[in-house]
Amino acid sequence: MLLSNPTIISVLSLCVLCLFKVNVIMAMLVSIFVGGFAGGMGISDILSSVYTGLGSNAETCLAYLLMGIFAACMEKTGIAGILSRKVAASVKDKKYILILVLTLVAVSSQNLVLVHIAYIPILIPPLLSLMNKLKIDRRVVACCTAFGLKAPYIAIPVGAGLVFMGIIRDNMTDNGMPVTIDQIASVNWILGLAMLIGLLIAIFITYRRPREYRDIRITEDTEGELKMQPRHWWTLAAIAVLVIVQLKYQSLPLAEFGALVVIFLSGAVKLEDMDKEVSEGIRLMGFTAFVILIAGGYAQVLKDTGAVESLVSGAISIMGGSRMVAAVVIVLIGLFVTMGIGTSFGTIPIIAVIFVPLCQRLGFSPLATVILISAAAALGDAGSPASDTTLGPTCGLNVDGQHDHIWDTCVPTFLHFNIPLMIAAVIAAQIL
Repeated sequence: MLLSNPTIISVLSLCVLCLFKVNVIMAMLVSIFVGGFAGGMGISDILSSVYTGLGSNAETCLAYLLMGIFAACMEKTGIAGILSRKVAASVKDKKYILILVLTLVAVSSQNLVLVHIAYIPILIPPLLSLMNKLKIDRRVVACCTAFGLKAPYIAIPVGAGLVFMGIIRDNMTDNGMPVTIDQIASVNWILGLAMLIGLLIAIFITYRRPREYRDIRITEDTEGELKMQPRHWWTLAAIAVLVIVQLKYQSLPLAEFGALVVIFLSGAVKLEDMDKEVSEGIRLMGFTAFVILIAGGYAQVLKDTGAVESLVSGAISIMGGSRMVAAVVIVLIGLFVTMGIGTSFGTIPIIAVIFVPLCQRLGFSPLATVILISAAAALGDAGSPASDTTLGPTCGLNVDGQHDHIWDTCVPTFLHFNIPLMIAAVIAAQIL
């Protein structure tokens, strides 16, 4: 019985607890034990798996902490205020222009200037007052940001997209179905288009009505600081170092550390202010970092129970040889796995080892298999309480306490992106 599978039970418990506004970290800890007990593990085994899994996301956790410190330093230099006021001056009262700008910035963070979600606590908070003035529903901004963080790596083989497609290529090839990056990109644009349709629905239909928010002052007034000072130029130089080091060494923590060295040694932020800015950075991104850290332990518990493999094996029995049913089951399994562990990139190695032989047995072509695995991995990234695709927008939109992580970010992104992704993948797999 699929509903008794530990993965299903654990992920459902996570989602239900979060929907009832239980803290995400506490909900994940409860769901870890629920999944472990359902999989026949004892307390000591569960704890051992958690401790082992924590290390899998250690680099990402460090990256997020340094990301928060860098964001705090940028706020301290005043460059964030200048950038936000420049944006506000160009947007004026055109809310759709602001929405477009925020979407393009998010897209650029994945494929052009590889800062991922580091820009969010820098750029978004100073713009909240403008959003309030324009009465923009922050749920649509969450959708725009999530789209920009997710669609590019699914559809475009540059930056994060190159990493994502490289993982798919390597894992499919290792499991007996060789594919190239070009082949993956030739079909994954379909998933990107599906997400774009979901975004347009969010902007022009679901959240088009004005929404009122209280004006709460969260940043210092920069009215008299619009002129670029030396500290601002040094901050821009630090951003350049961040991009260059990341491209050269493929390490976000190293790139952020290099940028911070430039910030402090140049005097853009004084050394005596270092402790304060580090503390502020941890406040900004510490919660996100710890959620990602615990997600690594969560993923390890699910792996050690053997729940994913048994979930797939059980699903095969209900497929009946039908390609349509098989496609639906495959993407649903991907949805549950990714919702639990919160990372598309980490889902691929888990599902590819089983899905590639399964797709071969059912007669799916390599391109159809690519789009099924891509969708299965990407599903749940938007909507997962533990995903940076949802944690990122929330950390920027909720600095004044008026944006709920679950109901204002996770639920809207789940509905507008996961449903179109599932439909597009299932239909495309029948045609390709």
